[in-house]
Amino acid sequence: MQAVTIYFPKKLVVGSGTLYQLKDEVLQATAKKVLFVTIEPLLPQLEAIVRELKAASIDVQLDTSIVQEPYFSDFEKLMQNVSLFNPDVVIGIGGGSVLDVAKLVAAQLENKQSLRDYVGIGLLKGRKKTLICIPTTSGTGSEASPNAILVDDSDGQKKGIISPFLVPDVVILDPLLTLSVPPSITAATGIDALTHCLEAYTNKFAHPLIDLYAFKGMQLIAANIVQAVQNGNDEKARTEVALGSFYGGVCLGPVNTAAVHALSYPLGSLYHLPHGLSNALLLPYVMEFNLQASPSRYADVAVALGCERANDDATMAGKGVEKVKALIQQCGLPLRLREVGVKEETIPQMAADAMKIQRLLKNNPREVSEEDAVNIFKAAF
Repeated sequence: MQAVTIYFPKKLVVGSGTLYQLKDEVLQATAKKVLFVTIEPLLPQLEAIVRELKAASIDVQLDTSIVQEPYFSDFEKLMQNVSLFNPDVVIGIGGGSVLDVAKLVAAQLENKQSLRDYVGIGLLKGRKKTLICIPTTSGTGSEASPNAILVDDSDGQKKGIISPFLVPDVVILDPLLTLSVPPSITAATGIDALTHCLEAYTNKFAHPLIDLYAFKGMQLIAANIVQAVQNGNDEKARTEVALGSFYGGVCLGPVNTAAVHALSYPLGSLYHLPHGLSNALLLPYVMEFNLQASPSRYADVAVALGCERANDDATMAGKGVEKVKALIQQCGLPLRLREVGVKEETIPQMAADAMKIQRLLKNNPREVSEEDAVNIFKAAF
């Protein structure tokens, strides 16, 4: 058995209304200054907490500058605004982009390294600030992962920063925070979380320890995502999807994703499609490409998704692909690239760009050539 290392958050708090434990977590960190990296729609929900922190003689700064997938320049601008404040605790509360930036802010404060010094795997040397992450969408799993993704202004490509120092000290999973997330975002982020689990389970470097999280994550999300999209006030469905998303985040560090994510990156950089939607558009077609390389694993995927058992792995694996397509459609997401404005003539460029993401392509159960990438994009078109 190959070696595997998991970096869990030091503390995980799960349950409805647990957001209001945040004050206690800050007090336990003996903080004098706190930075919230968040979004404007959440400010009303944070008012009471901010008021309590200030009453406890804690200075609070709020930043709502991250409104889309962040670029290096967005991060650097934010750092200029918060470096002088120099908080003891950084709290990220929002979707994946917000959490990724909060993680990097906590790492960058009082750090002699520049951001570009630690783009890549294992190059960040430490973190001096306490980091608390609170997801408000159930998708990226950023609250559990050692990863952060930014877009490089110089070439428009997404770049990954991967380090155990990016795993938060405290994670609060409060499903009540996801109740107001619109159906389209719930759908896209939910399929993104499903993809994290699915790509970890079918990964070339899949591991029995991680399989537990990946399989259970697929089960939870597949059984509840449609209800969460169609009835956003269903607290049980929201809770199950949030847990599945967290499990997917746990998978990202030790095993990570594969070809779905690699091929989705050009859709973000070239067409600025949301990350979760990009994954949803490609997931069934990459699955179809991979089936021959790992039919037994994909048969297990179909079981996790709730498909009825077939007599052989190949048939069962095919049922899993159809189930994923059905889930995507039931969630109201498109199944074709042409439906979101992708131009067929850009497929060769997207395939060439995807081949640059070898850190993920190397994990795929079937080797992906540039010609294969072209064919997958055409199948999805």
